[in-house]
Amino acid sequence: MQKCPAGDLSFVLKGDPIRRHQGFRVFIHLHIIGELPVGKLTEKGRNIRDMFDAIAPRYDLLNRLLSLGIDRRWRSFAVGRLQIPPGGKVLDVASGTGDVALEIAARTPDSVRITGEDFTPGMLIRCREKIRRSPFAHRIELVNAPCEAMPHPSGIFNGVTIAFGIRNVVDRPAGLREMNRVLKPGGRAVILEFSNPRSRFFRFLYHVYFRRVLPMIGGLFSRRSAYQYLPDSVLEFPDRETFKAMMADAGFTELEHHDLTFGIATVFVGVRPA
Repeated sequence: MQKCPAGDLSFVLKGDPIRRHQGFRVFIHLHIIGELPVGKLTEKGRNIRDMFDAIAPRYDLLNRLLSLGIDRRWRSFAVGRLQIPPGGKVLDVASGTGDVALEIAARTPDSVRITGEDFTPGMLIRCREKIRRSPFAHRIELVNAPCEAMPHPSGIFNGVTIAFGIRNVVDRPAGLREMNRVLKPGGRAVILEFSNPRSRFFRFLYHVYFRRVLPMIGGLFSRRSAYQYLPDSVLEFPDRETFKAMMADAGFTELEHHDLTFGIATVFVGVRPA
């Protein structure tokens, strides 16, 4: 068994034959579920984790509502910014229900291995179900860990992705430093996140939808408080230049960004220098 950062077991996937041992990873069938070092989470981090646990069954619907149904196209564009060689390794942080990990698997050679990482047990359970139904189960492993404290050695991934997750990282600078640390020199980090549109008129419509319409619709399907938090977290996210400066402070170079769909979403790309 491989050693993880010490900490209490954060969850058990019921119905699977697992071997429990504090501080070690637990191997579950084809996928590896790492134990989350609970002590490393702040109270805010625990609240966010618990909220995502509660909405995990409706998370895919939430993304469709937030993006007006075009998030699949955005993920495809983001994955296309990666440059993964045959036999390479990719880390998908805040993997959620696995959409990006599966997109990477579909667009890379069979020799490429993908690690999906999320700090929310409920998300990983949903993710595992989707992966098992896919033709890529032999290529994807799952790890339960926060972005700010990854249980991976330095310099082992050719690419790192995070889609609609960086805004939920409590210590964002630490999370970006960790993403940089686990990349190989020359490896790319690709970050997809909701943004504020540049057009005043479109931004006005966007804010009305996020502040008023989305919480009302979302409350019909899940916890209204969650659907209120998520728009707020989007609207409070740093502007493009500020966020690229944060990436630079974390050690990334060759920074670029691509606005999608009138600036509703933005893909940020950074490289770990050689």
